[in-house]
Amino acid sequence: MCGIIGILGQGPVADHLVDSLKRLEYRGYDSAGVATLEGGRLERRRAEGKLKNLEARLQREPLQGHSGIGHTRWATHGRPSETNSHPHATERVAVVHNGIIENFRELREELEKTGVTFSTETDTETVVHLVDSYLVKGLKPVDAVKAALPRLRGAFALGFVFAGEDDLMIGARKGAPLAIGFGDKEMYLGSDAIALSPFTDTISYLDDGDWVVMTRAGAIVRDEQGTIVQRTMLKSSASSLLVDKANYRHFMAKEIHEQPEVVGHTLAHYLDMATETIALPAALPFDFAQLERISISACGTACIAGQVAKYWFERLARLPVDIDIASEYRYREAPLKKGDLAIFISQSGETADTLAALRYAKEQGQHVLSIVNVPTSTIARESHVVLPTLAGPEIGVASTKAFTCQLTVLATLAIAAGKARGVLSDADAMNLAHALVEVPRLMAATLALEPQIEKLARDISKSKDVLYLGRGTSYPLAMEGALKLKEISYIHAEGYAAGELKHGPIALIDETMPVVVIAPFDRIFEKTVSNMQEVAARGGRIILMTDAKGAAHATVDSVETIILPDMPATVTPLVYALPVQMLAYHTAVVMGTDVDQPRNLAKSVTVE
Repeated sequence: MCGIIGILGQGPVADHLVDSLKRLEYRGYDSAGVATLEGGRLERRRAEGKLKNLEARLQREPLQGHSGIGHTRWATHGRPSETNSHPHATERVAVVHNGIIENFRELREELEKTGVTFSTETDTETVVHLVDSYLVKGLKPVDAVKAALPRLRGAFALGFVFAGEDDLMIGARKGAPLAIGFGDKEMYLGSDAIALSPFTDTISYLDDGDWVVMTRAGAIVRDEQGTIVQRTMLKSSASSLLVDKANYRHFMAKEIHEQPEVVGHTLAHYLDMATETIALPAALPFDFAQLERISISACGTACIAGQVAKYWFERLARLPVDIDIASEYRYREAPLKKGDLAIFISQSGETADTLAALRYAKEQGQHVLSIVNVPTSTIARESHVVLPTLAGPEIGVASTKAFTCQLTVLATLAIAAGKARGVLSDADAMNLAHALVEVPRLMAATLALEPQIEKLARDISKSKDVLYLGRGTSYPLAMEGALKLKEISYIHAEGYAAGELKHGPIALIDETMPVVVIAPFDRIFEKTVSNMQEVAARGGRIILMTDAKGAAHATVDSVETIILPDMPATVTPLVYALPVQMLAYHTAVVMGTDVDQPRNLAKSVTVE
């Protein structure tokens, strides 16, 4: 997801634009740029690669303008290059853009017929030339943007500045987030509160379809029909957040080690610690006892959290669950019974496919509940119920603490459902809640295994392929382990249900392939051991993640056994997530990849 920042300031803004863009590096990007008004003229400085390249460019060619826009780009149309980087500009207007303009080809062909020459491969250049075409016809900037916006189809957040208009900036939002920041005789535009946090803690989020005309005196917001509207002004806590690595080498390492703390914070939000009972913070507009089915939809790691939750809801509440990848859910046109529950999970709360699935579920009369890390996000605002995770900002692209906080919320919700449906007695619910209370301690004990895992990672780093196996809730965790490894180390990895081994994956096993088996000692442990024997018989290198009982009862020699603390089966996904994350992290470190910003990935995916 690209990053946007705009400033109408009282002094030179170029350095401030870059400083704000640094806070958006966590989103992932391949180029960056700024545009300012220099004596009424638009001037740009852009660079491929990291922000240090843009900073070097600005040192050689400084900008002094008091108004400007900046952008970090994650390529969607056109390869990463300085030419394709934002801002895009003509002599009259410059624009920065997050999202995708779906009809850019037809607009481009139309503009080319009028004599417009395009110099980039991007969809965004169509926007700047479309607005410019209206300026050439004599329209004022506000009217030019007003005329152009209805012609754009897709998901976008846009920021415009105009030659000769030092006290004007226009923003527009459709499908991608955009916020206004209010300062002292200064105004700001940003893709999220973190972007604005160096300058102000007073922000207002645009709703879908809104566009805003900003001057240093304030902002006028209009909805999609052009009606002037008021959007709620909020006090953001982002300015008080210290977004740095502390003493860790990478943000991912810091976030792995933050999990005992943030899971504890999340538990405190959903549990009465004194009585060890579930105490959901929000009143639910539905009765679990009356539900016939739950639909869970999410993307990536959040979807894997939903797959774990499927086991919990079905086992603890006897409530059937459908789990879908969000990008498939909306298009398969799932039949949904009015009045059932749809749960949507997203770290950012802006994931485009998840948001589209949410809107489909609402159209079908579902109760919509979202689990997000950003309570002011679009998904949160469009849900009937929001259950926030309290993970804090997650800067590393690979989700770690957001995942375990999502699991924490889902576990408490499943227990509440089991209690409401009469499946769980008071004593059952209390025992399950007590197990959750112990999770931060168990996580802290598991983090002490890091030296052993770091050593093991050196061997994993020599592999071309890795297989992860698990049963029950360990099966989604196997998929999560494989996902983590491939996204940050670039080693091919796959996660399978252990029982599926002999239905295909066993053909891959030889003496060079590590097989990570996630197998706490539970009611299906012996079944998993039989799968381990099949691997051993073919020379596979087994890495077993288990507990002391599992290590004692495993009848197969493994290359390495990672022994975690004993714990109830319900909470194993939360705790076993940590060694899975640490193994991927240290493998990536050994291989020298960009752990926090792996290639081709973005933190928040706001395009389909």
